[in-house]
Amino acid sequence: MTERVHKLTILGMTCGGCSGRVKQVLEANPDVLNAIVSHENDSGVITTTENLTTDNVIVMVNSAGFIASA
Repeated sequence: MTERVHKLTILGMTCGGCSGRVKQVLEANPDVLNAIVSHENDSGVITTTENLTTDNVIVMVNSAGFIASA
C-alpha cells in the first residue's frame, strides 16, 4: 500500500480541544492512517492511503469547522 503525507495549514483552532476534534474527524476515515494536529502551530500532518488526495483531506478538516489549506 502506498502512503501519502499531506502537510496542511489549519486555521481557527484555539485550544487542544480544537486540534483533538480535527484529529477525531480525520481518523474516523478508514483511509487516514495517522493525523498529527497542532493548534499551537496551526498545522496538520496527515498520512493517508493513496485513495485520498490533499483536496479530500482539506474538505474533511473544513467540514469540522476549520479552515485548511495546503
